[in-house]
Order: sequence, then C-alpha cells, then structure tokens
Amino acid sequence: MTVWDCRRTAGSIAAARRSALTDIFTEVEEDLRREKAKRLWDRYGWIATTLVVAIVLGTGAFQGWRWYEAREAAAAADRFLAATRAAEANDTEGALAGLAPLASSGPGGYRLLARMQEAGLRARAGEREAAIRLWEGIAADAATPSPYRDLAVLLSVLHSIDVGDAAAMTARLVPLDRPDGAFRYSARELLAAIAVKQGERERAITILRGLAAAEDAPNALRSRAAETLGALGSPAPAGS
Repeated sequence: MTVWDCRRTAGSIAAARRSALTDIFTEVEEDLRREKAKRLWDRYGWIATTLVVAIVLGTGAFQGWRWYEAREAAAAADRFLAATRAAEANDTEGALAGLAPLASSGPGGYRLLARMQEAGLRARAGEREAAIRLWEGIAADAATPSPYRDLAVLLSVLHSIDVGDAAAMTARLVPLDRPDGAFRYSARELLAAIAVKQGERERAITILRGLAAAEDAPNALRSRAAETLGALGSPAPAGS
C-alpha cells in the first residue's frame, strides 16, 4: 500500500467519524428540542387548549345569536304585516294592539316603524295629542336615524299648525331646511303656512315663490305652492 493509499484510507475513516459525530449531535439536538417542546406544552399547553375552546364556544354563540336575531326579525315582520293589514281594514284597535309590543321592544327598525305607524293611526283616529307626543318622542330620540327624526318633526308640526305656537313650530322647522335635508321643501311649505296663519303675507309669498321655482322640488309641492300664490294674489314664477 502506498503512502497515498494510506492517506486516502485515513481520510475516509476521518470522514466517517465526522459523519457519525454529526448524526449523534443531530439526534441529541432533536431530543433536546422534543424535550423542550414537551416542557413548554406541559407549562403552557392549557393556554392553547383554552383558546381553542373559547374560539369554538364563541363561534357557536355568534351563530346562535344570529339565528335568534333572524327568528325575532321574521316574527316581528309577521306581526307588523298583520298590524298593517288590520289598519288597512280600518281595524284601528286591532292594529294598535299588534303594534304595541313592537313599539316597546321590537327588534331593529321594526320598533321605529311601529312607533311611526302608531302615531299615524292615532292621528287618523282623532287622537291628535297622543300622536304628536309619539312623533316628538321619535324626533328627540338620538338613536333614531336623522331622516326619520326630521319626518317626525314635520308630522308633529303639521298636526299642530292650527293650535301650536308659531314661534316654536318655526324653530323646529328651520333646522330641516338645510341643503342635505330630505324634507327641506316640505319644511318650507309648512313655514309658508305658518306665515300665512300669522298674517305675514309677504314672507309667505317669498317662501312660496322659491318653492314654485325650485326645479328639484317634487312636482306636487311646486303645484301647491303656485296655487297658494294665486290664492294670495301673487303670480307664480314663470315655468312653475
């Protein structure tokens, strides 16, 4: 055997030893990692288990709540529809009886709809004061969406115009006459009616001429403004 053969043999033996040592170290590291993971799980595994259980329970509770809400909404829709049909059949007492539980504790928008419907029915039945109180309650409820609050103000003033205080009614209507107000033109029409009632003819004419000329105002409202101008002896704007 030559010197080179001896060196190659020695090199192979050394390489084999290094490989064996590497394998041993790898196994030792894996054992250490497994032992460390076990200790970590023994110490903190309950947290992970608790989180999983909480997620499962939370998901189940959320789905249960959604099912409950859907069931309550469907039941409320049925009750509201039944009350509406009773009102259409002129069964005011039956309609009010059906609306009462919805108005007090109905889900979502059905509570608001029931309150509005109840006020309208009471006004139709001649219970003006009760209807006005209901509309004023809706208008004062900060949780009610702005358009419905504005509508409630409008309806309460409309049914108060013959007996209400002119200054107080005007103060309630003025905030509705804003560029983004859904009922700004109806508010102006009532402001003109209050002016007429107070004998403020020129002010009423100014408001009505603006309404009759407003191209984005409802056609029916523009027509009423033009007719009222005629009754006041003032010509309507051209094209109105």
